[in-house]
Amino acid sequence: MTVEPQRHHHDAIVHEEKHFHVVHYLPRGEDWNHLTSTHAHEHNHAEVTHVHIPHRDVEGEHHREAHVHDHAAPAESPA
Repeated sequence: MTVEPQRHHHDAIVHEEKHFHVVHYLPRGEDWNHLTSTHAHEHNHAEVTHVHIPHRDVEGEHHREAHVHDHAAPAESPA
């Protein structure tokens, strides 16, 4: 069975998103360590119309898609 790509539209949304950060740190005379932190803030997705094979799990697959993220204004779309 072949799944055909579909053209569809997503409205602009703002939602809360959790971010994970990992920093490599080398203390003098020790091995590398990983310093981790998390934070959450509002984040936007601009409206878009595109074509792709339909999602099986929209919420789960959406988090793996690339998108523009501006830390200075995460809830505003770029111009």
